[in-house]
Amino acid sequence: MFAVLPTARKVLARLVAVLSILWIAACDPVGMTGQGGGDGQPIDPGSPVTVALLVPHGSSAPGEAALARDLEAAARMAVADLSGVQINLRVYGTAGQPAQAQQAALNAVADGAKIIIGPLHAEAANAVAVAVAPKNVNVLAFSNNPTIAGGNLFILGQTFDNTADRLTRFAARQGKKRILTVYSNNLAGQLGQQAIAKAAANSGAQIVANVGYDFSQNGVVAAVPQITAAAQTNSADAIFLTANSAGALPLFAQMLPENGLDPAMMQYIGLARWDTPPQTLALPGVQGGWFAMPDQGKASRFQARFAQTNGNQPHPIAGLAYDGVAAVGALIKTGKRNALSKSGLTQSAGFQGVDGVFRLRGDGTNQRGLAVATVRGGKVVILDPAPRGFGGAGS
Repeated sequence: MFAVLPTARKVLARLVAVLSILWIAACDPVGMTGQGGGDGQPIDPGSPVTVALLVPHGSSAPGEAALARDLEAAARMAVADLSGVQINLRVYGTAGQPAQAQQAALNAVADGAKIIIGPLHAEAANAVAVAVAPKNVNVLAFSNNPTIAGGNLFILGQTFDNTADRLTRFAARQGKKRILTVYSNNLAGQLGQQAIAKAAANSGAQIVANVGYDFSQNGVVAAVPQITAAAQTNSADAIFLTANSAGALPLFAQMLPENGLDPAMMQYIGLARWDTPPQTLALPGVQGGWFAMPDQGKASRFQARFAQTNGNQPHPIAGLAYDGVAAVGALIKTGKRNALSKSGLTQSAGFQGVDGVFRLRGDGTNQRGLAVATVRGGKVVILDPAPRGFGGAGS
């Protein structure tokens, strides 16, 4: 995605054009959320249960055709892995458009779908949930945007709230409680900053200052002295960055240490993964930094099985389709007619997914078991492993 270059400013040559498909899918601004209480459709556990999968088949957006293929392939893998459960998986294309997604959802319900998995984009997921709420059909969308969650709409994507909570709790236990937040002045950055603030309040840490920056090369460069001054003036012992490797992280990771914020003295924390792409691990500012990641043992096993079955490595969010189908299958296996109700979907024990344990919350968001990792000598080291269930470390 980028090369580690000797001049820091060169790293951001592509800065304003690098929002990945994960954020295109997740952070579309929407004005309303799905309505309805999420009672769910009753099922006959002894008969095949129809489940609709909404994916962006027919989309002209870059990369979405391959993503749609991988989401469908992962869902079919999950169906094949089920034991003692019969799911009739019906796939509907959305072309990545809200109107087509909404019509696909209505067609799916007319075809007997008891629950909907997908679609990809936040705006489309919202449109789908609103359309099928009067029919008591729940929706498990691939988004990670918490602003659309609620009612009959649940999101499967890993949220900023989940990541920030895991990291701030770990930081507080390590005595790092005076946090300076650095965030981009766009939707992703603002949602990240809000998540960090909420997590700090819940963990006993304190946000001592916030520094926002314009999402441009000049904006990032101009923010460096502001960040340095804020850290020193407020005696911050940790800097929590919302930036990712495809955005401002490479420049911050080089320039902040050069401006007196030595990673040996200041704890750097990242809301995004710092191990992808691999070149990120060589950046000076990420050495010793903390970030969260899923259970890599489980993730690696899923990737290997997917590649063996389908002939290609899965898209990074393809596993969400597997998780959705696996969760529905586990609920059907309970033999309850109301298995797909809100109470069923939000069972406290959660479900085992391709990246580890996860559970859906009553507000439509989710919690995923995450590990806390660091970078030492350019390699990832796990400091606190992902929990295998809820109620223990990392919960």
